[in-house]
Amino acid sequence: MYQIKNFTDNDDVRVIDRLGAFEVVEYQRDLSVTPGSAVTAYYSSQMNIRKRQLVCHLDRAPVTVQAGSMQWMVGDVRATTGIKGVGDLLGKAVRGKVTGEAAIKPEYVGAGLLVLEPTYKHLILLDAAEWGGGVVLDDGLFCACESTLQHKAVMRANLSSAAAGNEGLFNLSLNGRGVFCVESECPREELVEVALEDDVLKIDGSFAIAWSRSLSFTVERSGKSLIGSAASGEGLVNVYRGTGRVLMMPTARMPGV
Repeated sequence: MYQIKNFTDNDDVRVIDRLGAFEVVEYQRDLSVTPGSAVTAYYSSQMNIRKRQLVCHLDRAPVTVQAGSMQWMVGDVRATTGIKGVGDLLGKAVRGKVTGEAAIKPEYVGAGLLVLEPTYKHLILLDAAEWGGGVVLDDGLFCACESTLQHKAVMRANLSSAAAGNEGLFNLSLNGRGVFCVESECPREELVEVALEDDVLKIDGSFAIAWSRSLSFTVERSGKSLIGSAASGEGLVNVYRGTGRVLMMPTARMPGV
């Protein structure tokens, strides 16, 4: 039996999102400041630069999190590797190598509470069922997911696109039913969702944070020819083709910022 006080019931802490086993809490003001950092902290809070944490309720579902992200846990909580045998270990090691993600992501089970380390990034909760049961994430954005989701490595549709676009050859795919959390550089209010039905979306840069696994993802010239690409002022673009959804952040990763 445990009780938690002065956390989510603190008047400076607000729960901004809930879905499945997860809650996202946001600190409205940073009170742990010095006279030298007070001005920066004040204007940061005014511009929505705030610390956020992911809270995992394990009595609702076991969760898998990014390695090294745990800050504290209370109650009947047990951490496992989630490895189900030698073959599973080899598969996870290979997937981690090709996607750039941690090979072993700890799985937490039990009936207690798990809280991840604070971040200034925006924590976006999504339901894999709304993506047709399969969603692909951009590199390094995975934060946590319910352990019902299976992790797989998805390869680009064409091998040359990875080298041409200076992108990785593989991305992490989450498959099945469950809720997952990604870290985004811009808030959910600014995310643009594009629904494709046998159509194509071209993006100049890595602005897409998640897309349906049913989509074909390649890197191509912006024009049909080298001259056309030069004339448009663009070079290579990320192309999402087929039927599915793309979640895109248009206001982050600006050059020179």
